Amino acid sequence: MEFVKCLGHPEEFYNLVRFRIGGKRKVMPKMDQDSLSSSLKTCYKYLNQTSRSFAAVIQALDGEMRNAVCIFYLVLRALDTLEDDMTISVEKKVPLLHNFHSFLYQPDWRFMESKEKDRQVLEDFPTYCHYVAGLVGIGLSRLFSASEFEDPLVGEDTERANSMGLFLQKTNIIRDYLEDQQEGREFWPQEVWSRYVKKLGDFAKPENIDLAVQCLNELITNALHHIPDVITYLSRLRNQSVFNFCAIPQVMAIATLAACYNNQQVFKGAVKIRKGQAVTLMMDATNMPAVKAIIYQYMEEIYHRIPDSDPSSSKTRQIISTIRTQNLPNCQLISRSHYSPIYLSFVMLLAALSWQYLTTLSQVTEDYVQTGEH
Repeated sequence: MEFVKCLGHPEEFYNLVRFRIGGKRKVMPKMDQDSLSSSLKTCYKYLNQTSRSFAAVIQALDGEMRNAVCIFYLVLRALDTLEDDMTISVEKKVPLLHNFHSFLYQPDWRFMESKEKDRQVLEDFPTYCHYVAGLVGIGLSRLFSASEFEDPLVGEDTERANSMGLFLQKTNIIRDYLEDQQEGREFWPQEVWSRYVKKLGDFAKPENIDLAVQCLNELITNALHHIPDVITYLSRLRNQSVFNFCAIPQVMAIATLAACYNNQQVFKGAVKIRKGQAVTLMMDATNMPAVKAIIYQYMEEIYHRIPDSDPSSSKTRQIISTIRTQNLPNCQLISRSHYSPIYLSFVMLLAALSWQYLTTLSQVTEDYVQTGEH
């Protein structure tokens, strides 16, 4: 399926092949599991079960920073799970959250009282995003500085560290509208959607699709305001593994917002970037000029899709204009310009024919063997 999706994007097919035959290790070196203690092996096992995407970038960090961030992430995910469980009464939840640090030193501590999920309505969107994501960005930034992997300013500038987390969180909330609705969660800010419909779930109704898209565009415009802070933050990083760890999720989020902007599919099914697209971003986002080129590409993509009739159109154009002032290059990424589209298309056609030939040959051989067995 991913092969078929790449047919219209030959450069992505080329990068998928590069990624498969060794490019992955240049961005995410393989971790030496044998050198880990049994407790750390358990931590990384849980990390891989909890988040495949973050597990990959965490395990690519250098030295002891990798272990510190792994444990930091697992603890915060546990806290987040407890906080998000709406079956727990406030009277019981608040003491659990306050005392959670002490439970980390109790190997046998478990919480088994969670029941079916109740509908959750988010009332304070900015505060929620700050506590579940902004503080994560601040905590990680302080770890980077304390380890001396990065300058003290990275950990001291809490405003930009907060924006790093907020941008990722808002992107996930925007993208996951339908999934959250189906699972009884409501994270879109009420102060925004209530100006369009009476209930958030009404956006999924066909007759409200125009209003739904207008609200979607407003939320994406709001999220784009964090990009100037993201650019400033990333430009300060010096350690390559820390840069990759921070930059890859950010460019993935930017690409996701571009895919969601003015897109009715957000209210009908999943909106995801292509695997080839994700691999290309991972391999490209290893330096600041490349990251700026990626941001420029997706900002232009959004800009050219802004409907004049959209209520947020002027604000969307304004924030993109602001982002453009941050020395974004008017060019394509180097890794995407090595080969002409005609050459890549020829390679794609040759690969497709080879794939078809090998598949047919394999099937014929299998049939022949089965016939011989019978």
